[in-house]
Amino acid sequence: MKPVTPKHDIDRIVYADHHDPYTILGPHETDGGVVVRAFSPDTAEMAVVDIHNRADRNLMTRTHNDGFFEVFIPGRKVFAYDLHSVNYRGETSINRDPYSFLPQLGEMDLYLFNEGNHYEIHKKLGAHIMTVDGVTGVRFAVWAPNARRVSVTGDFNNWDGRSHAMRSLGSSGVWEIFMPGLGQGTVYKYEVKAQNGDIFLKSDPYAYFSELRPKTASVVWDHVEYPWDDEEWIQTRSKTNYLERPFAVYEVHLGSWARSLDGSQWLSYRDVAPMLAEYVKRQGYTHIELMPITEHPFDGSWGYQVTGYFSPTSRHGEPDDFKYFVDFMHNHGIGVIMDWVPAHFPKDGFALRMFDGTALYEHEDPRKGEHKDWGTLIFNYGRPEVSNFLLSSVLFWLEYYHLDGLRVDAVASMLYLDYSKEEGEWLPNQYGGKENLEAIELLKKMNILVHERYPGVVTLAEESTSWSGVSRPTYLGGLGFTMKWNMGWMSDMLDYFSKEPIYRKHHHSNLTFAMLYAFHENFVLPLSHDEVVHGKGSLIGKMPGDSWQKFANLRLMFGYMFAQPGKKLIFQGGDIGQWGEWDHDKSVDWNLLQYAPHARLQRYMADLAHAYQRERSMWEVDFSYEGFEWIDFRDWESSIVAFLRKAKDKRDHTIFAFNFTPVPRWDYRIGAPERVYYEEVINSDSEAYYGSNLGNAGGVWADDQPWNGLPHSIKITLPPLSMVMFRPRR
Repeated sequence: MKPVTPKHDIDRIVYADHHDPYTILGPHETDGGVVVRAFSPDTAEMAVVDIHNRADRNLMTRTHNDGFFEVFIPGRKVFAYDLHSVNYRGETSINRDPYSFLPQLGEMDLYLFNEGNHYEIHKKLGAHIMTVDGVTGVRFAVWAPNARRVSVTGDFNNWDGRSHAMRSLGSSGVWEIFMPGLGQGTVYKYEVKAQNGDIFLKSDPYAYFSELRPKTASVVWDHVEYPWDDEEWIQTRSKTNYLERPFAVYEVHLGSWARSLDGSQWLSYRDVAPMLAEYVKRQGYTHIELMPITEHPFDGSWGYQVTGYFSPTSRHGEPDDFKYFVDFMHNHGIGVIMDWVPAHFPKDGFALRMFDGTALYEHEDPRKGEHKDWGTLIFNYGRPEVSNFLLSSVLFWLEYYHLDGLRVDAVASMLYLDYSKEEGEWLPNQYGGKENLEAIELLKKMNILVHERYPGVVTLAEESTSWSGVSRPTYLGGLGFTMKWNMGWMSDMLDYFSKEPIYRKHHHSNLTFAMLYAFHENFVLPLSHDEVVHGKGSLIGKMPGDSWQKFANLRLMFGYMFAQPGKKLIFQGGDIGQWGEWDHDKSVDWNLLQYAPHARLQRYMADLAHAYQRERSMWEVDFSYEGFEWIDFRDWESSIVAFLRKAKDKRDHTIFAFNFTPVPRWDYRIGAPERVYYEEVINSDSEAYYGSNLGNAGGVWADDQPWNGLPHSIKITLPPLSMVMFRPRR
């Protein structure tokens, strides 16, 4: 007797309301044979054909007008078959039945994911090209534990969520389906039906690639073996301690560093790579830091409102193009750091927000789950699957794209539950405190994993508070970051340099205060993109005085930055004296280099950075008082400071002196540790840099007169608004 599927089961399939359609669709052994059921809207006829015996063709019966078919095949057990279909336009198709395949995700994978410890979960969830039982297709898997039903949709099924409902893998909350015949470049989304019946389309949280905005679908991408050519770089990196190496970072927004000739188009990863590498090498930077290139829908977020945590933005090309970019940089001796944003995510309906109809990735209570200032949502770090998602993202970029570091954005907002919130707008932790304990554990775990698995990779924290131990090892109670941005230093410097020189003597502590805490953390001294947007003006625009003084002040500020302890970071455009604020829709104003002040500033920056790389004293002992010694910081009346930088070998040292006023100082005496000839290595007032060309004729001899607590001293000319740098020549 031929089995007949109960009407209520058929209706649940037809109206896409079945929690586990695999119990109905596909092949099922029954008394006396096997029954095969399929659902295919727009199909007029369908037959089951044994792939090993094409003559064994079994026409299916249409038992529902919307496309439910079934057939009973007596005397058979489950066998491999194709579905032969004819649609109402007379077009035929032959496909393996997705519902004829067993689950492809193992119990251990699901267990580790639910536990929060599957650090390669991106290799299991998402869309992956694979071969099952000799058939090539795509396995889709997504976490949506509170959904009523999840389907895969795309052009392959006319975006009809009824067609390919996924299998529920029990209490794991994961849904899965293997789709034969699909492959690279397939565009797809998940159609999610919430418990209340609401239906919405979601991009894949684990997608390896995404459509170009304003489109928002995910794209199947197979990370086949890429012909990397950076093995030597990776091996050297694994043995390198960047705390004791030169580390000068050029911060870049790829969409606005350079554009097409008419300014209307982005450059591709492949096109921009040689241009950027040449510039970075010539200018003496050791690394580039990319503002987020993770996929994001809104250009104006600069990448900080991420919707694709595993997807390099399609604005500049495909994933292999970005691999080419990184490989190119490595082959030219340049490290690549990427901004990574675990602090928040946008409210776009196609992305993570209310992913399965519930607050899945975020908190349901807005007092814990929302950043009102940014209009974004906060991850629920205490949910194991969410923390697993973020940790997997970090390790993914390091493994698949060979990145050399991650700069973690907005760390302060992760550490404090009351960040930018008024009383009554936040909830304390379980102990009544304001610390976000789950976020702290996530950051610690992230840093442990990165440093254990990828020696030489650096993690940088953008953290603006006095939180203790951000860049200290986790086993000492720290968060485990390699380094931390010194936001206080940046604020003090920009405030000081915005003052007219006549008033600077009253703000002398701005120059010296950072040294009181300089060695509490492993600091990076940043002059970042955040300081040249939203009406803050450009760096040179902040400088007082006429045009000549503005350039002199800017050279002086950069000189002070490179001389002080701490690693360095400069945002694009600042190093050529760009007048306008940064605009993410425009290229850097490279045309300014036709004018002498800008071209000579650029030359100064290159000479300064290359001198920095040459002089061990400027970077070998950056994070200990042993690498720094004040010569004189008390001459506030003249707005002059001088100090020593020292390498591990104390005889290897440099002397820096700074005049923060436009008044030249003649025969100015400062202390020196040795009675030798001190060569003038850099003078920011050189005519070559658009200065007034005052200086010390190449260098000065130290004499035996003790000064500033040192056994010897030198008498120097301090040009107006200048930095002079000396090193001993023995």
